[in-house]
Amino acid sequence: MERRKRILLLGGTGVLGKSLAPELLRQGYEVAITSRSAHTSNERGIMYLRGNAKDDAFLKELLAERFDAVVDFMIYTTDSFAARMQTLLNATQHYIFLSSYRVYGDSEGKPITEQSPRLLDVLDDPEYLKTDEYGLTKARQEDLLRRSGHGHFTIVRPAITYGGDRFQLGTMEANEFLVRALKNEPVIFPREMLDKQATMTWSGDVGTMIARLVLNERAFGETYTAATAEHHSWGEVLELYRQYLGMQVKIVSLDTYRSVVGRPWQIKYDRMLDRVIDNTKILTAANLRQTELMPLSDGLRIELGLFVRNPVFKPADVEMQKRFDRAARE
Repeated sequence: MERRKRILLLGGTGVLGKSLAPELLRQGYEVAITSRSAHTSNERGIMYLRGNAKDDAFLKELLAERFDAVVDFMIYTTDSFAARMQTLLNATQHYIFLSSYRVYGDSEGKPITEQSPRLLDVLDDPEYLKTDEYGLTKARQEDLLRRSGHGHFTIVRPAITYGGDRFQLGTMEANEFLVRALKNEPVIFPREMLDKQATMTWSGDVGTMIARLVLNERAFGETYTAATAEHHSWGEVLELYRQYLGMQVKIVSLDTYRSVVGRPWQIKYDRMLDRVIDNTKILTAANLRQTELMPLSDGLRIELGLFVRNPVFKPADVEMQKRFDRAARE
């Protein structure tokens, strides 16, 4: 009897890993997931391996098991990725690197494709370029992979993904705005961002997309933007949150919002750009149609409904919450 192929998810306990693992199981794979904390699997064929995947000793012992494919959800600095990239590539038949749609620059009104310019390649902003901010970091690590001398990697660039305990509004995370909404406290949002286009994809759809790339030789050496083609203005997204949660909102200036939330580079080089995706390439590779993907209005309603019944938040930034309160009162 042929053995089941084994897939390793490095740092796969987030919303995407939780969506990907059962899809891989349905395809007949065994799945191992690394986690720094204890987890128990209720499904045969999915197991958790406790340890820090950034620890070299733990990683070396893990990769000695020779998994057929590795899906890497870890967040690295550029230098730390360069130091372990060859180890990861040498240890598996297929390495899938989770990048981000935030590598893309301004598409100037055109839908983003995998060939759209990246910030790293076209931007003339010395202050930003000298940072290792997320969008730049991912682009630099993509370049390292392409120069690695290997061809059995795939780069996946998800857009904003929601589900489970992960929700976003502008640059805010669930523990920053949902925690306020559920306490009936006002949430601020910048006026200048209301008309900017955003693409938000249900985590289950992204999990399906990635699962269908695993060990697919046609995906080797390729890059895919994993997202729906559906897009909405941030004002429309805000209205969905209001509708489903009764959320109070105070519209403020972009300067006020930035002073409360921070993240100036993400605001300037992501959320203040129109993010409309042409997802033809990933749909073709995954044998999916756009009509099969979850509409945002349905997905947010369902996922928020599940979350509200059992809300679990990461610790909130106390000082940021104080800044929210001050901005909401002014």
